[in-house]
Amino acid sequence: MNALSLETAILSNDRNKLIILDQTLLPNEVKYLELSTPESIWEAIYKLRVRGAPAIGVAAAYGIYVITKQLQTESMEEFAAYFRKEKEYLDSSRPTAVNLSWALNRMEKVLDENLSRLSVPQMKDRLGEEADAIREEDIAISRNIGKYGFGLLHHGDGILTHCNAGTLATAKYGTALAPIYVALENGWKDLRVYCDETRPLLQGARLSAFEMQTAGVDTTLICDNMASITMKRGLINIVFVGADRVAANGDFANKIGTSGVAILARYYGIPFYVAAPTSTIDMSLASGDLIPIEERKPEEVTEMWYAHRMAPEGVKVCNPAFDVTDHSLVTGIITDKGIAYPPFDKAFEAMGIGK
Repeated sequence: MNALSLETAILSNDRNKLIILDQTLLPNEVKYLELSTPESIWEAIYKLRVRGAPAIGVAAAYGIYVITKQLQTESMEEFAAYFRKEKEYLDSSRPTAVNLSWALNRMEKVLDENLSRLSVPQMKDRLGEEADAIREEDIAISRNIGKYGFGLLHHGDGILTHCNAGTLATAKYGTALAPIYVALENGWKDLRVYCDETRPLLQGARLSAFEMQTAGVDTTLICDNMASITMKRGLINIVFVGADRVAANGDFANKIGTSGVAILARYYGIPFYVAAPTSTIDMSLASGDLIPIEERKPEEVTEMWYAHRMAPEGVKVCNPAFDVTDHSLVTGIITDKGIAYPPFDKAFEAMGIGK
């Protein structure tokens, strides 16, 4: 099995349910969930059954479509009120990944633009079309990121990645791992990928290592605190990571531990690239200081994955899901419109981002 054959978020054949791959069960079990209630879709996003900023955006778009499609009314006023209520509810599931609110806002824009000219059944169809478009665009965006990132690689390179920004984090291909998939399509079989374990949720161990190994890539798993010695030994030539939100100055939020990888890469003189679709770039935020950081439950650190507790009862736990990496540590940001280099605000403007 190749991870590229898996679907992260799609509609059922009758278009009445959101179908997601439950990523909390990987790599041991491949299981799809059929979701149709607001609560089940909210829970799937919050519990990281579907995760990765682009995939969350696709799931949210399909989710709000599936939820509102079930409302039995001919009143556009009632339909719009219900849409906005459920949109706000879904938007509360994860605060850091900008694609969640981006996709929901894009769906709401379709609603607003067609309020006076479509019937409720027509509106439901139009929302479904928009959700399909978001998914198809995400696949094309990931392919473009992969092509630009591929241009940075050399035969035999050792690539370090943190967390999972592969096909499981998007509709297809991924962001940080997309260049590797493109390399494989071009017949390159000599790349080496090092996957940080990514505590406490182990997305690197469970997901990135699973993706790369099933794709036939030379894959090595390392604990997060082994990144420094791996770099010192000369095994890493380039770093590719994803992003959940990028500020206008190039600061970006990604899975906790990313900023430490960036600091190490700078110390060892290793190029550090961020792969991010333009939808992840939030030009309304001047810097990363304004990015909200999700705090998650302490049990993820003290108990999750263990047969027995691995920390004393009552100990205080700090469990931020993300950290913010300063733009000064970033070599470049690989987008679907090209690679942005410092100063990032000027590069984003030249790409037409935020206009």
